[in-house]
Amino acid sequence: MMILKTTKNWIAAAAAMILLIAGSQVRAQSIYKKKTSKDSKDVFRLGLGLEGAYPTKNFSNFELGGTARLQYDLANNLSLTLTSGYYHFFAKNNTFQNGYHSDLSMVPVKVGLKSFFAPNFYLSGEAGAGFELNHAKQTKLILSPGIGYAGNNGLDLGLRYENFSGNGSNYGIIALRAAYGFKL
Repeated sequence: MMILKTTKNWIAAAAAMILLIAGSQVRAQSIYKKKTSKDSKDVFRLGLGLEGAYPTKNFSNFELGGTARLQYDLANNLSLTLTSGYYHFFAKNNTFQNGYHSDLSMVPVKVGLKSFFAPNFYLSGEAGAGFELNHAKQTKLILSPGIGYAGNNGLDLGLRYENFSGNGSNYGIIALRAAYGFKL
């Protein structure tokens, strides 16, 4: 039963990524002009963000984390991303279970796409691995669709669902990320 749920999540995330890529190409033809200036393409950006999240499983009340995101602009409406950082899940009961503290710490490493469907508004999709630093020290598959706003002043606000699955267990978060980004 657990394998079926994980398979469904993987298929849904893969379908979302395909639609995101296909949709960005269609919108690029109809809304955005091709980039021609030296400053508007092949740009690297770095965003530093804080995030809070509500876990969808009953083991945690809240997740708090910090992330760094490297972004490479392929076109004016499509970017590649590489995101990593630190997540801390605060347990509902602050006790020890099986010799482990009940809080969970994780380091995520994700690659993804950001597709701007309107000025400053984007859809995103990321996939990667989450490395648990305590408990069973498992590695989880991460799949994460999202939506966000990237202002011209460097502000980046994103809302996403992030699913962690593998090794016989899965859980998710609904997360809000507030970041400041700048060109490198």
